[in-house]
Amino acid sequence: MRSRLVAFAAGVWLLQQQPELPGRQWLWLLPLVLTPLLLPAGRGGMQGYARQFLLILVCAALGFAWAGTRAQLRMADALPPAWEGVDLQVVGVVAGLPDRDAHGERFDFRVEKLLTPGATAPANLRLSWPAPEWAGERAPRRLAAGERWQFSVRLKRPHGTANPDGFDYEAWLLQQNIRATGYVREKGGAVRLGESGRPLDLVQRLREAMRQRIAQALGGHPQAGVITALAVGDQNAVPHGNWRVYNRTGTSHLMSISGLHITLFATLIGGLAYALWRRAPALVLRLPARRAALLLGWLAALAYALLAGFQIPAQRTLFMLSVLVLGFWLQRQPRPASLLLLALAAVLLFDPWAVLAPGFWLSFGALAAMMWAVQGVLGAEGKVSAWLRTQAAVTIVLAPALLLLFHQLSLVSPLANALAIPAVSMGVVPLTLAGMLVPALLQPAAWLMQNVETALQWLSAFDWAAWALPAPSIAAVSLALAGAGWLLLPGLRARWLGGCMFLPLLFPAVANPDPGTFEAEVLDVGQGTAILVRTAGHTLLYDTGPALGDNDAGEQIVLPRLRALGISRLDGLVLTHDDLDHTGGAASVMRDEEIGWLLTSLPAEHHLLRRPFQACVRGQHWDWDGVRFEVLNPPEQAYARPGRSDNNKSCVLRISRGAQSLLLTADAERIAELEMTERVADRLPATVLVAGHHGSRTSSIAEFVAAVRPQQVVFTLGYRNRYGHPYPDVLRRFAESGAALHRSDRHGWLRLRFADSGIHVERWREQRKRYWQRPVVE
Repeated sequence: MRSRLVAFAAGVWLLQQQPELPGRQWLWLLPLVLTPLLLPAGRGGMQGYARQFLLILVCAALGFAWAGTRAQLRMADALPPAWEGVDLQVVGVVAGLPDRDAHGERFDFRVEKLLTPGATAPANLRLSWPAPEWAGERAPRRLAAGERWQFSVRLKRPHGTANPDGFDYEAWLLQQNIRATGYVREKGGAVRLGESGRPLDLVQRLREAMRQRIAQALGGHPQAGVITALAVGDQNAVPHGNWRVYNRTGTSHLMSISGLHITLFATLIGGLAYALWRRAPALVLRLPARRAALLLGWLAALAYALLAGFQIPAQRTLFMLSVLVLGFWLQRQPRPASLLLLALAAVLLFDPWAVLAPGFWLSFGALAAMMWAVQGVLGAEGKVSAWLRTQAAVTIVLAPALLLLFHQLSLVSPLANALAIPAVSMGVVPLTLAGMLVPALLQPAAWLMQNVETALQWLSAFDWAAWALPAPSIAAVSLALAGAGWLLLPGLRARWLGGCMFLPLLFPAVANPDPGTFEAEVLDVGQGTAILVRTAGHTLLYDTGPALGDNDAGEQIVLPRLRALGISRLDGLVLTHDDLDHTGGAASVMRDEEIGWLLTSLPAEHHLLRRPFQACVRGQHWDWDGVRFEVLNPPEQAYARPGRSDNNKSCVLRISRGAQSLLLTADAERIAELEMTERVADRLPATVLVAGHHGSRTSSIAEFVAAVRPQQVVFTLGYRNRYGHPYPDVLRRFAESGAALHRSDRHGWLRLRFADSGIHVERWREQRKRYWQRPVVE
């Protein structure tokens, strides 16, 4: 049975890798064709092995067909292109806990009725409600979970940034069954229509009430967000700075409602139920105390999982406990491996998109390693030794996955978890849940959590706390997993061979451009710019992308890419001008990366300039590994002109090798472009141009385009941005010049390789195409 469950899971995973969905008529064809082949009798010899192989193949085909059928249904619930950006009147229910910050409120919305004649919209939306202009640092509370509202909204189809490393927002939206995003229009008015009485909405209202109770009891306590996350699964309540500490110490799994917390809570409730039930003879006659404890413990786990929002760790734990309870109820004890695989199959039956979440693999991988160790595979003696060996098993098994997914491994994780697991799971969580009934207990929970936080901050402060490595190849990860098996399986000799299998993972080869060549990666940061330029021995980052609410593109996009490439030092950083869509990620990059020098047009008093810097001035130039870098704007006198805009002070950089060149113009507008056509016209021709100001009408004037004469043009912009970039006249101007056009909103991340064989362009949405992504429109 175990091999068949694995095959089913493999089929589900394979479907999620498809660039296009197979037609519904084909999905069930393979299992139907293969099933009759299993009918002939014969169990022994080669015929028996063949039947087993066919059965495994049928299970894989069933997994593929099941996931494909679910995907067809979900993708059918789509927003038609004609209704993008159009005002729609909708009535529905706030389906989860709203997030609030200075920018407004963000929430999931379940549509019950469309009031706009002829309109079509998906059933589930992700909406933002911008804060009023008079709001302070935090938006006012205007709505709550479970409430019914009428809104005027503008929607767009799911779209996120697309980069080789980092968070896949579109895949996450698909998993959450959110098929359009948008915002509430103040013009149309917002009307509260009461509250929904559906059972799941009642659960959401209970979560909202618990969140409010914690806020009232803890006020502005620094751990109020963590307590909220542990009580109702609202991970957005945890401050961003805290998550950085947890990631560096490998304790992120503890700061949400994890399987460990649910299991301990269910065990506590079951134990109390057993102790009380056995003291009531009348109850024992109706139902034995052991069965009552199993049932009440399972109900406690279900309740806690619902409060957690029924996320993957909660699903996995609940399904596993369900199988375990059913086995004991029927007086059967399932094997641990079968129990784990049954839970895995149940999760994928319920949510075939779970395989897209890193937490799915880490959660099941950690549990498999713990089961392996607890069964005595490692020969542990005594509780302390068993615990240490279990931690070692988890670390060894998860290391390849962590490096593949995050390119980072916490070296202090074993010590951090040794401190945090008992304190959080056996102290903070019970006090938090008890605090829902007795609010006074929330203060001790917050005090204990603050002490845990202090210890974790101390551990995370070490430079070596987290070990960043370049992105490994699939072959290196596979070899390391085989090495983990070699290290952990009993009875094998020469275990050092298992350690050797980790060497390609820990010391991966890093490919750099050849001397005399260079490459530029235009990162997809939405409405902003971040371009990574590499030569054979040097790295330059040209802008850092925008600020993104409580986060920024530096943290979410730039740093993951730098880690994947094995870059821990930037030889140069150019912050082109004072605009948040170009400098919003700079603080994060400067915090985590060693910076050689900083070139910028920012004013000297800017908060980012707390280190030595040099103002960029026309005429500056340098050579790296046979590649020429030249600054073409601004002129030195620009800094003495108070009326000159920040955009026209943009650091314009030309990078060239022989006849090939790349021109980066940031947000330079008409004045700067005219100046350059007059003063440095001979330096303007470029093979590739990154269009100024994201394709705004104030840039890329006809004289400048004629002087540059680009063969290829790149636009860095956000999907359906509110500025209307790129401007139609600008697109027409470049198209008429014969230039090939690339757009980050359509193509995602771009890599331009400048080499002897020519300029090679890679576009991420074409390289890694998935069925849920919008087709690239030229």
